[in-house]
Amino acid sequence: MSVKKLAPAILSVALLVSALAARAYTGNQTEKPVSTATVDTATFDNAVDTRTEESQKVMRGVWVSYIELDMQNEADKSEHSFRNKFENIAQTCKNAGFNTLIVQVRPFCDALYESAYFPYSHILSGEQGVSPGYDALKVMCDVCQELELDIHAWVNPYRISTDSTPQILSDSNPYMQNYDIGEETEKGIFLNPASKEARKLIIDGVLEIVNNYDVDGIQFDDYFYPTQDDDFDSEEYAEYVETVGTMNSMSVDNWRLANVNTLICDTYRAIHKASDNVEFGISPQGNIDNNAQIYADVKTWCICKGFVDYICPQLYYSLDNPALTFENSLDSWSSLDINKKVKLYVGLAGYKANTDADEGTWLNSNSILSEEYKISMQNEKVSGIMLYSYSALKDENASVEIENLTKAMKFSDTEN
Repeated sequence: MSVKKLAPAILSVALLVSALAARAYTGNQTEKPVSTATVDTATFDNAVDTRTEESQKVMRGVWVSYIELDMQNEADKSEHSFRNKFENIAQTCKNAGFNTLIVQVRPFCDALYESAYFPYSHILSGEQGVSPGYDALKVMCDVCQELELDIHAWVNPYRISTDSTPQILSDSNPYMQNYDIGEETEKGIFLNPASKEARKLIIDGVLEIVNNYDVDGIQFDDYFYPTQDDDFDSEEYAEYVETVGTMNSMSVDNWRLANVNTLICDTYRAIHKASDNVEFGISPQGNIDNNAQIYADVKTWCICKGFVDYICPQLYYSLDNPALTFENSLDSWSSLDINKKVKLYVGLAGYKANTDADEGTWLNSNSILSEEYKISMQNEKVSGIMLYSYSALKDENASVEIENLTKAMKFSDTEN
């Protein structure tokens, strides 16, 4: 049964799987949505792990955001200038001991590459829809290949604009061509997760990257439903209820979970149908329970096959954070019965190093990142880390923390 067919039967089969992820939404007095995964698209996998040695290498990734790739303020916006910028980024990461770059190539329903679906990003030319005269993703793939670095294309699936960024949307932006696929909120404009057309657009865009570029992975970040407001997708929900009948319909919360799960599952299937060499991963919020508020069914994605190849929660907490410590957050993830086909990576907060974040607890030590790396790699379920973000490697304020982290990574290499 296709996950796209959210017919009455989905309610009954969802109950069979909801127990697998029930822990994701219990513990509070308020009712939480349950998993909407279907049996044929998300089941336990007890088969022997057949991953190759290459795929099991320790992940040491660095996120490179669109801000760090920004060319708008450069006097020279040419391909040569961009290549020099990215070569410096890539070489700096390699010298520090990292082996993978996660580069943001689709931040605002736009693209840092030649796309049939999305306009060129404003961060390259200064104006969305205006070609910079080169393909930035191809440049980045070439540089990573030359330096023997893996590259994952980081995609924000739903975001069109936030905080007036970009200020002007190109006429070729998919939303400007079809307002029905998106919704405007106080936070900005977003593709509507309930829209089949929006889901198809997102997946077509992903396949465009997989088919045309030498990438090792596709990664979605932590933005899913932008709001819990009932008005956001009330028309689509009413249409769904009318189609399946009130007695057979899911609650709006479970229906929203199903919309996101459908996108994730269909993206996973599309990628693996196109290539056996490209992984699909998601980097959700580090507080595992907070993901329910944006209808990100993270426990199901970890426990069941058919959603992701890896999950990298953003554990951006100090060791002594009063609200939630790094170790407690890691325990909440690693205690899941994670599917053998799903790798767990840990996102580290390089940007918080030696700052007053987390009530000043990042000032307690200059080796927090290195300790968190050691704690992560001592956990048998963890297959590596990703650092947010590249700017931390160039930040003098974070230099001692980063130096200690790189030493810890190199020391672990000698032990192995």
